[in-house]
Amino acid sequence: MTQAWNRWGQLIPLTVIEIQDCQVIQVKTPEREGFAALQLGAGWQKRKRLNKSAVRHFESRALPLKRYLREFKVTEDALLPVGTSITAAHFVPGQSVDVQGVTKGHGFQGVMKRWGFAGGNATHGNTKAHRTPGSMGGAAGSLFATRVFPGKKMPGRMGNNRRTAMGLTVYKVDRAHNLIYVKGSVPGVKGGHVRVVDTRHTRKKWAKNPLAPGPPPFPTFLPEDVTDATPDVMMMPEPEEDPLRN
Repeated sequence: MTQAWNRWGQLIPLTVIEIQDCQVIQVKTPEREGFAALQLGAGWQKRKRLNKSAVRHFESRALPLKRYLREFKVTEDALLPVGTSITAAHFVPGQSVDVQGVTKGHGFQGVMKRWGFAGGNATHGNTKAHRTPGSMGGAAGSLFATRVFPGKKMPGRMGNNRRTAMGLTVYKVDRAHNLIYVKGSVPGVKGGHVRVVDTRHTRKKWAKNPLAPGPPPFPTFLPEDVTDATPDVMMMPEPEEDPLRN
């Protein structure tokens, strides 16, 4: 993560996401597959790390080998030809996105680290029960409820789950280096891969941003759209009033 300051002295935490050589690999249409979707590939991969069918999947389309493949459902009018590049200019500052990734794995942990339990007493007769969960209340006052209820917070594997950070705001787009800066944190470790889509949340404060300069390019930003007036770096407009005084 990194950070930025606006002119009102407000600290903005940012996460930098790099779009590594993202291209359309396969187009799925309602006539053939029954739905409209785009299969995108990103990153770089060695030939020896892919099986023959995966290599044939790329070489039959005259595309370089990719490390990641993800499918995105779209409308029929948003389908793009195979080989089209998806760059950071696909996004605009001010729009809201959902970022999906796999959280950090912490291995097998106890209840104090995994769930924030207080633990037992440090002294006063406590013996080998400093970090135990204590009584689980399995009986719960019933003669027939002598069991562990589903969902009980217990020791176990922590992290390594797929999670989605919803409604993150795109603060900055660096078209020259293919980077997007989003407000807040995203799931996963440093250097991990994430899936970025337009937000599906319906709250007005997330879906409609008054500071957004305009709708994103549809279906995407193409190389022929570049003009002399196209900036390499686009920033989210700053608020006219001091947000710390409201």
